[in-house]
Amino acid sequence: GTNAHVILEQAPDSSEPEGADTAVGSPADAATAPSRVLPWVLTAAGGGLVAQATRLAEFVEARPELPLADAALALATTRTVLDERAVVLADDRRRLLSGLAALAEGREDTHVVRNTARTGGRTAFLFAGQGSQRLGMGRELYETYPVFAEAFDAVDTELSFSLREILFAAEDDDEAV
Repeated sequence: GTNAHVILEQAPDSSEPEGADTAVGSPADAATAPSRVLPWVLTAAGGGLVAQATRLAEFVEARPELPLADAALALATTRTVLDERAVVLADDRRRLLSGLAALAEGREDTHVVRNTARTGGRTAFLFAGQGSQRLGMGRELYETYPVFAEAFDAVDTELSFSLREILFAAEDDDEAV
């Protein structure tokens, strides 16, 4: 696989004043504003997702001056996360309202993702990368942090191979990590 370490984009239009809000839905001219897909996160309980979508659509329609980027951020960061969940992906007001209508009506839409949270699961952490950052790093984690060692041992017993043998291989062994 290939890793992207730098992403180059077109520089902002220098005619815009420093810090100008060109976010979708701002008063800036929509024809020249950069397109930016925003996630509109909705959560509810007890079948309330349809009502949430309807209320949000009414709120957005009643406020044409609403900076959509600010509202999307507020939905994602200030609301309680409940079991019923949906995300409307929209790069403008029209797409947002269309997605909210589809959600409220129970229609499929390519810009709407809907699901229900699963409960009773356990949390797992994956430290992905191109292998260990340096030889012996896993061993040091195991020896330094008892919680890590306990979790590592529990995982090792579930595997069809011995992760412990790899982690604790001699440093000159090709299997050493």
